[in-house]
Amino acid sequence: MNFIDFILICAFLHVGYQNPVKSWTLQPNILVLEVNGKVGQQALKCLHSPDDAVKGDDKDILWKQNGRDETQRGNSYLVHLEESLGGGNYSCHSTDGSLLNHTVVLIKEDINERKKILVKRDNGDYLKCSTQNFEGAFHCSWTWHRTRVGKVALIKVGRETDGECSVDSSGLHWSCSSDHLNCTVDATGDGVSCVDKRHCAFAEEKKHISFKVYVRTNGFLVEDYSKHFYLSEIVKPDKVTIKRVSSTMIELTYPDSWSSPYSYFPLIFQVSQSRLACKNCDNPCGDTTSAETLMVNLSNACQVPIKKKWTVCVRAKDAFCNSQWSEWSHLTLKKKGKRKHRKPTI
Repeated sequence: MNFIDFILICAFLHVGYQNPVKSWTLQPNILVLEVNGKVGQQALKCLHSPDDAVKGDDKDILWKQNGRDETQRGNSYLVHLEESLGGGNYSCHSTDGSLLNHTVVLIKEDINERKKILVKRDNGDYLKCSTQNFEGAFHCSWTWHRTRVGKVALIKVGRETDGECSVDSSGLHWSCSSDHLNCTVDATGDGVSCVDKRHCAFAEEKKHISFKVYVRTNGFLVEDYSKHFYLSEIVKPDKVTIKRVSSTMIELTYPDSWSSPYSYFPLIFQVSQSRLACKNCDNPCGDTTSAETLMVNLSNACQVPIKKKWTVCVRAKDAFCNSQWSEWSHLTLKKKGKRKHRKPTI
């Protein structure tokens, strides 16, 4: 073999078996390998300190992948990577079967930042974050891809910068002590509820909230999604309460969950009336383009005149911030009919 052939073979091997683009620890015993779709290898170690060495030869160390026996033995194990494959739970054992160590390997693809686990919303975002008021609590949700339902692997949340959070034994409750933020994963697995215990509703919000969630699939694929916001940008009041006063009058009141006093946290109300009847309709307020609409400002409760036998729809939003409207509340006022008298039975 001449020198040129040797160089070509070495170049081929270098291209064909590249190491991951990047590797880092997500949590203790959880290693993330960022790959670019090429074939590669990653070495894992069972024992990192001479004090942990097992009696006898390194060949007495056995390896398993997801509980299945592997042929490789010794203190080092080579994980073979190809495209998004290679993730798994790699554990090493002594000859008597005792567990010595384990590493969960998660694969993160960096091909054009293409996301596979969550579904993008109509507005282009993967995460939807909202809050009912200015008390410091908020909720972020997402939609799993129909073939890649997974679970939360890590949460980072804080003011201005991502704060590391730790999880308890249940795997649902996360504490971010540096910023006094606590988060809980929804039982459905498609959202996270957080509360900032240091937030003051009456103070100016000087630092935005940085929220990042790492999600993983059962196939050991991991991706991260993030969103930055002020509470004033994501506030969305609960539905307005509508009370019927008479056939031509309704009363509007603030949602019970809204921040008080209402004079400091005012809402603006949109009242829409329509002739359109909507029997057995789940969303009678879906189309209000042709309805008569008026804007109402009120500090507590307010009575609004309406027309008989019309459907009225009401929603509200913060009066000072360009934030979200609440969901529509509706009420259909029907004219009371005359009571029919039964003829006496002879």
